[in-house]
Amino acid sequence: MDWSKTLNLPKTGFPMRANLPRLEPEILKFWEEIGVYRLVQAKNAGRPKFILHDGPPYANGHIHLGHVLNKVLKDIIIKYRSQSGYDAPYVPGWDTHGLPIEQQVVKQLGVNRRQLGPVQFRRHCKEYALRFVDIQRREFQRLGVRGDWERPYLTLMPAYEARQIEIFGEMARRGYIYRGLRPVYWCPTCETALAEAEIEYALRESPSIYVRFRVKDGKGVVPAGAALVIWTTTPWTLPGNVAVCLHPELDYVLVRVAGELLVVAEALLPSFLQVLGGVQGEVLSRFKGKELEGAVLEHPLFPRDSLVVVDTYVSSEQGTGCVHNAPGHGEEDFLICRRYGLPVLSPVDERGYFTEEGGSFAGKFYLEANREIVEALRQRGALVAAGRITHQYPHCWRCKQPVFFRATKQWFASIDGFRDQALKAIKSVRWIPSWGEERIYNMVATRGDWCISRQRWWGVPLPVFYCASCGREIITEATVKHVQELFAAHGSDIWYSAPLAELIPPGLRCPACGATEFTKEEDIMDVWFDSGSSHWAVLRQPSPWPEQRWPADLYLEGSDQHRGWFNSSLSTAVAVTGHPPYRAVLTHGFVVDEEGRKMSKSLGNVIDPQEVMTHLGADILRLWVCSADYRGDLAASDNILRQVAEAYRKIRNTFRFLLANLYDFDPSFQLAPEELPELDRYILSRLEEVKRRVCRAYEEYEFHLVYHYLLSFCTVDLSAFYLNVIKDRLYCSLPQDPARRAAQAVQYRILTDLLRLLVPVLAFTTEEIWRYVRVEGEKPVSVQLLDFPSPDDSCLDPALAARWEKILALRDKVLVALEQARKDKVIGDSLAAKVVLSLPEEELRWWEGVKEELRTVCVVSQLEFRPGELRVLVEPAEGQKCARCWRYSLHVGDDPDYPELCPRCAAVVRELSRA
Repeated sequence: MDWSKTLNLPKTGFPMRANLPRLEPEILKFWEEIGVYRLVQAKNAGRPKFILHDGPPYANGHIHLGHVLNKVLKDIIIKYRSQSGYDAPYVPGWDTHGLPIEQQVVKQLGVNRRQLGPVQFRRHCKEYALRFVDIQRREFQRLGVRGDWERPYLTLMPAYEARQIEIFGEMARRGYIYRGLRPVYWCPTCETALAEAEIEYALRESPSIYVRFRVKDGKGVVPAGAALVIWTTTPWTLPGNVAVCLHPELDYVLVRVAGELLVVAEALLPSFLQVLGGVQGEVLSRFKGKELEGAVLEHPLFPRDSLVVVDTYVSSEQGTGCVHNAPGHGEEDFLICRRYGLPVLSPVDERGYFTEEGGSFAGKFYLEANREIVEALRQRGALVAAGRITHQYPHCWRCKQPVFFRATKQWFASIDGFRDQALKAIKSVRWIPSWGEERIYNMVATRGDWCISRQRWWGVPLPVFYCASCGREIITEATVKHVQELFAAHGSDIWYSAPLAELIPPGLRCPACGATEFTKEEDIMDVWFDSGSSHWAVLRQPSPWPEQRWPADLYLEGSDQHRGWFNSSLSTAVAVTGHPPYRAVLTHGFVVDEEGRKMSKSLGNVIDPQEVMTHLGADILRLWVCSADYRGDLAASDNILRQVAEAYRKIRNTFRFLLANLYDFDPSFQLAPEELPELDRYILSRLEEVKRRVCRAYEEYEFHLVYHYLLSFCTVDLSAFYLNVIKDRLYCSLPQDPARRAAQAVQYRILTDLLRLLVPVLAFTTEEIWRYVRVEGEKPVSVQLLDFPSPDDSCLDPALAARWEKILALRDKVLVALEQARKDKVIGDSLAAKVVLSLPEEELRWWEGVKEELRTVCVVSQLEFRPGELRVLVEPAEGQKCARCWRYSLHVGDDPDYPELCPRCAAVVRELSRA
């Protein structure tokens, strides 16, 4: 007889294999057709708000794994909040202005931007940005990220630009915006000023030279003809030198070396003499740096003087303690020389070439001039020593080329104007991880004024006019409001396309001289000012996104944004409101390969998320994001993704088993916990514990714990234990057997709770599973419309849990013995075993009370207890194997109608044959 026809075999359409690359696009289409974002928002209307404000990615190129990490983390949070009692709208955004887009447009068109003019060039930039907004939007959606994709915010939108002008105007009204001559980071390749946030440091080899500055007037401290020795790694800055700085309280010495008199810091004399080849030096006198203040030196290259100045920034850690100052090429140099009323020389132009002010070096690129300057010093007898040094050097974060300080007139936001408020605001924010607070606090505490002007075209113009008569800068409430209204109606292109008369409010007069003729500013705003205004443009009402609210509950970006978006957003918000734009800030690390190396094409370790989704599916990427602690760097490789795919398979197979054994279950069937068998009550208690841990992990943004808790529950508690143990009940009992129905009721509870808990992580798979889940009453159209499972105190039973922990501890020992018996060929399957347990006599009574439970969870046919020291003996089971349930019994064949079955199976089959 074919006994399989009498078994309760799985009857479900839930497929064994995932085939996610084929299934996921179908689900995406389904979500689009039903408008799942709008359905979720409608369901949660009226609930408390939770606002995660999206940091805008740059619309330049396809997404990479860093984008995947960032967007999936945000999606997990939004979905968790939506399921746990909040109205959590998500408005995605894009940063659409800036230099990288300009560079790509120039590269694609193969023209100089100045040949096109600003209007036509900006049109090409806009088209490029919008094209990649569409590309990235589709790629983010392919990841299963839910959001208001039809109404994202873009920094090029007229409404956005108008609000940016508004926040600029308010900062100007409060006195925080000014124009001044200062050294700023300058990229000669991109021909623009840069902010500190746009600087990266990389190793570079530079000259290392020691130079004599001859004394003309030593103020009686050192004789004329002696020389102060400076050390520099930037010889090209020497044409801009106007001073040499000493530390006022540091000890300096006049030393005779090889017949000449030199001045260096005493603490650095030994290392200086080593540079000279280990020569001997005779100290003639000793004095404090402040005693030389005001001394006059000869410039080593040009017929002009350099002044000795003093400041405490001078270090005694390297060099000579005498620091050459070129105020046009250094922030500290500039501030010190301004204090002494010295001129600011900046003999290098916007392309990095020396101007006529550079004398014989005019027309030379500043880095290439190093060699000629060193040779000129040698010829003039000013070069003491020369070598090479490898050190960290500032580079442009866009073009990756070296940058330098260049003194030019720029627009600045005065950080000093609101620094104390910003530092106070930082203390009121929750920083995750906590070290983020100290990091941004120190950055704000030491940050210089923010250079917000850029010498480019693709961006939001600075709304500033100049009096054509007296040159006065004009930023008034009327001019700002007029420009804001124009940008709101036409976008910032109107700054370049409209006649100047239209940009100026009627009746404008210069407040200084009364003139009525004006010019306009040609610079645009720093893109960090663009994105740093997003809280004002998107969250602050009135806004095109009325469902938003200021401040945000959460900002979430990479840890580099402490000096970027977190910082610029904080600055603009505190400047105009006195408060931070966020209640909490969460940062994640970066994506690296399996060896911890940064991903790069040259190393061949780049993983394309599009390829992963094509071959494995987006849910594998989502599970990868959840699998490790994102607060550090997250490793990715083919091997790691295969491991994640294997974990996914285990989770999927758990759901497949649950669904397969619920094919004939009525969801309306319920049993109170006390009506369930003890094993079922225990697994529900475990489910409740796991559920609470998972919810707490979601709440604390510890998603790697969500992954580990749920994977462990699926593999250890369910697949390796409970689901394996109850197979006998499910497959061998009568369909209506109370024990079978109890097992199904528990499985249904596990299925629905696990499903809800996994919706934020496995977006596609949970939607697929939901199609096969029967529910009582009307079924929500999407799994995303479900709430998180509520706590159920009735399932928690500490006494029961302790009892079963004891049972399972002994089970573990039995399983070890069974495995060894299999290896020794004593048994095959565990049901072919009889286990004899020797136990202390005082414990036998307790174990006799749970004997059947222990036999069941060990999945053996027979279990026997004997008094003695703890010992596990495995023997072949007695009797014959039942052809239906595979358990061994001495009573197989007792029923003449079913000679191959045990009495239980014979009774079940007889009952089934009558149906």
